[in-house]
Amino acid sequence: MGSARVFIDGEAGTTGLQIRERLLARRDIELISLGDVERKDAAARRDALHAADVAILCLPDDAAREAAALAEGSDTKLIDASTAHRTADGWAYGFPEFRAGQRDAIVAAARVSNPGCYSTGAIAILSPLVTAGLLPADYPVTINAVSGYTGGGKALIARYEAEGESGYKPDAFWQYGLTLAHKHVPEITRWSGLAHAPIFQPAVARYAQGMLVSLPLALWSLKGVPSAAALHEVLQARYSGARFVRVAPLGEAEGMKELDPQALNGTNMLEIFVFADEKTGRAVVTARLDNLGKGASGAAVQNLNLLLGMPEDAGIEAAAAA
Repeated sequence: MGSARVFIDGEAGTTGLQIRERLLARRDIELISLGDVERKDAAARRDALHAADVAILCLPDDAAREAAALAEGSDTKLIDASTAHRTADGWAYGFPEFRAGQRDAIVAAARVSNPGCYSTGAIAILSPLVTAGLLPADYPVTINAVSGYTGGGKALIARYEAEGESGYKPDAFWQYGLTLAHKHVPEITRWSGLAHAPIFQPAVARYAQGMLVSLPLALWSLKGVPSAAALHEVLQARYSGARFVRVAPLGEAEGMKELDPQALNGTNMLEIFVFADEKTGRAVVTARLDNLGKGASGAAVQNLNLLLGMPEDAGIEAAAAA
């Protein structure tokens, strides 16, 4: 198709700015933008939503629901980057690679919910293992994760970027989500195929972006005591040929002494590593991604390309190389 009209509702936010930056240089995209005053005008937003071929909602949950309502009666396709519709019926989950047929479901959809950053890493690991039967749906799953401070939204970004002002120094590392009710838990549970909500323990460190999401496994407790090679085989089979997901060879993981969460920054890639101690029957499967890339804006552009029938990597490689 020719030039497509795209409206980013909430383009001034962290994810919105990242998406806008990725789209500005593209000749196949025409961006619809509103001024500061118009952004607060429901009628102006409604007009922009109805004028677009695709609108990307980079808004708080309630505002995203409002925008979806404003778009009703139009032919505009929606991509929602908020949490509002990630488990909602009628919305395709925007993680094309995580299971067979999901890419086709996105292509055919009018409403797509962009995954959460932590959720992308967790589901990438869990869904293939549960689907293959290596991990029972009722397994007591624990997920440990760390992100750069940009994963925490505007308030946390402001807190860290204030470093140096009046002697303020933010913490080097801290845990949060201590109520065990983090907003990503429902989508992780649903799209991983789990029977019970996992124990999800996120953390933030003093660096801007990049994420590690880890699943510890007591292999000795699983039926048949699967080996690290069995886990790796299932993951490799699921993501074989995937453009933006790479499963590291077992030998590569075995030789690693450390894992840098920032190694994929600026890309739309997700890497999976299987670490194991076969003697004691223990393993840790870790996903690495950029929380602002495959965990947010990169995934949104990938989904946009699918909805518009454009090359899936259009605008993503350019951003990664910049």
